[in-house]
Amino acid sequence: MEGVQKEKLASVSNLVTVFENCRTLGAAPGAHVLEATHHSPGCRPLPSAGPWERPSVGEAPGSGPRTVSRRYLSSLKNKLSSGAWRKSCQPGTQPGPGMQEPEKRIVQELLETEQAYVARLHLLDQVFFQELLKEARSSKAFPEDVVRLIFSNISSIYQFHAQFFLPELQRRLDDWSATPHIGDVIQKLAPFLKMYSEYVKNFERAAELLATWTDKSPQFQEVLTRIQSSEASGSLTLQHHMLEPVQRIPRYELLLKEYVQKLPAEAPDRADAQKALDMIFSAAQHSNAAITEMERLQELWEVYQRLGLEDDIVDPSNTLLREGPVLKISFRRRDPMERYLFLFNNMLLYCVPRVIQVGAHFQVRTRIDVAGMKVRELTDAEFPHSFLVSGKQRTLELQARSQEEMISWMQACQAAIDQIEKRNETFKAAVQGSEGDVQKELQSEELGLRAPQWVRDKMVTMCMRCQEPFNALTRRRHHCRACGYVVCGRCSDYRAELKYDDNRPNRVCFSCYTFLTGNVLPEDKDDRRRHILEKGSTAGSEQSLMCSFLQLVGDKWGKSGSRGWCVIPRDDPLVLYVYAAPQDIRAHTSIPLLGYQVTAGPQGDPRVFQLQQSGQLYTFKAETEELRGRWMKAMERAASGWSPGESNDGDLSD
Repeated sequence: MEGVQKEKLASVSNLVTVFENCRTLGAAPGAHVLEATHHSPGCRPLPSAGPWERPSVGEAPGSGPRTVSRRYLSSLKNKLSSGAWRKSCQPGTQPGPGMQEPEKRIVQELLETEQAYVARLHLLDQVFFQELLKEARSSKAFPEDVVRLIFSNISSIYQFHAQFFLPELQRRLDDWSATPHIGDVIQKLAPFLKMYSEYVKNFERAAELLATWTDKSPQFQEVLTRIQSSEASGSLTLQHHMLEPVQRIPRYELLLKEYVQKLPAEAPDRADAQKALDMIFSAAQHSNAAITEMERLQELWEVYQRLGLEDDIVDPSNTLLREGPVLKISFRRRDPMERYLFLFNNMLLYCVPRVIQVGAHFQVRTRIDVAGMKVRELTDAEFPHSFLVSGKQRTLELQARSQEEMISWMQACQAAIDQIEKRNETFKAAVQGSEGDVQKELQSEELGLRAPQWVRDKMVTMCMRCQEPFNALTRRRHHCRACGYVVCGRCSDYRAELKYDDNRPNRVCFSCYTFLTGNVLPEDKDDRRRHILEKGSTAGSEQSLMCSFLQLVGDKWGKSGSRGWCVIPRDDPLVLYVYAAPQDIRAHTSIPLLGYQVTAGPQGDPRVFQLQQSGQLYTFKAETEELRGRWMKAMERAASGWSPGESNDGDLSD
């Protein structure tokens, strides 16, 4: 047996000698020395080439090295997580030649693969790394830092395996008859395997640098070609050899798992071997976490580049949760506008796509902090799949392309909000203390603390404070920056500092001005008698027996327009109020329905119906026959003097 071990050591020594000789020019290609590593029966070897294949016949071994793909790296991470490689090797049923104990055969295989692995590390560190470093210092054709970045901490990995791990394995197997244990050795050295995380994290960047400088520097390519075509390299590329450390930890786990399975239940090494297997698995997960972190940072950097690398946005600690296009519902324009959202763990970026996408692809219009943000669905027949995002900096009405997309955006936003609130849970409890009831009351009065939801211009035809109708010249529309109401210039001729806008003075209506500043308005501005038609349509819609748009047919309506928002309120169930727009405070017409006759229209249109009484005739047209039927039923009940308390009939509103 000792003769076999000496033969194996001599084989490794010969490989190292070949590596040292490959530094001389003119080494001819030879057999694939490192490809002849031993594999146990019934155990499939791990993929050795990954995204790189062996050069085809007639192809120069060093020509055109390929960059590693992120897809392959993600596949490797998934295998580490799912344990696919651990399941790919089942215990062998036939012992190796000359082996009586299955567990000893596995330890022998571990030693043999470690010898071949150390030889490959020697090639990476002492040949490729040192030769490239030497060329960089002498020719100055490429920076030394590039070489160091490509090989990362390969020198530390090589020294650990050559000076510690391999000698320990060799000594234990030489003394196997006296100490048939391997678990304690692996336990002692397994924590050092976490150094692979740095190498794995740098792996993709190293491959990109390698491809870049191979094309950029002839001297760099000449060194690679010379070494790759040598017998020591087995005519394989540097990328092929660099992949070996990435695959090594799964190889340890695979062999050690098989070793534990082969051990008898009463074996003295079983407990140590199982603990060693757990430690190897932990090291594999550590590498998996490094790959995940590398992918996160890479994706984050690509997003920041698309946003123009603005200083107040770039933060490596951020996590991108979701991104995608949405439609912005405008307060002034009829058609929604194309916009793009980036949702991070701490902020929502509202962006506009650039027309000329040179450099940055998006311009950030607004940054909304997730802390304090609220999200809810909007019920808007004109804009389906719409939702509201309300933050301290701004409130947005957005429209998704489908119901599923809207729900997905709302869930992502709410998850980010919940995570922020969970972190601040302790702080919130300390601040509220015994004033919990007061805090709850103040939540309904958020004027100035967060950006309001603006009422759309087309939803009103008159000022929401003084009820005077708007026109294009003398009474134009303005928005109160505190409450979001559409008001006229006279009612918004006030300025108040708003906290959500860094305490800058903003245009506000007189009601918000009084609340925010505590100042009392002059009597000539505030003393006003309430009009008989001032019953807000918003309140009527929420507490109505019936409400919807109806076409107003005929000359009876005058200048009121051909379409009206009609409401029968619950608190005034015998009167029909007609508004120019759903958000108007004052109706332009009210019709007491008691005593009216409700009939079908004479025009032959099944959607038309009429109200008639002693010379008074009002003609309406509903959008559908079903809606006309509901309106006729509601008006007939009102005309007969019915009130909501007399029966259990439900709400008829649209």
